[in-house]
Amino acid sequence: MTYTVQVKVMPLKDLLDPQGKAVMGGLQNLGLKDITDVRIGKHIDLQIEASNEEEALASATAAAKKLLANPVMEIFDVTIN
Repeated sequence: MTYTVQVKVMPLKDLLDPQGKAVMGGLQNLGLKDITDVRIGKHIDLQIEASNEEEALASATAAAKKLLANPVMEIFDVTIN
């Protein structure tokens, strides 16, 4: 069976997010003063052939740990659709 698995990768909360800061500055310049913080991350959709959801999640988690996320700077969350 084919599963669609989403991997969300975000920078660690304690680290500076220069891309988020740049977007934040642009939003402030546009007059959107009610937005107080911006964090930019990655959303990755994987199509995985697996016999069950647990296998699909395990495969996506392995991909995130080995390639999709840098554990020194990022956290990730894996969900199945």
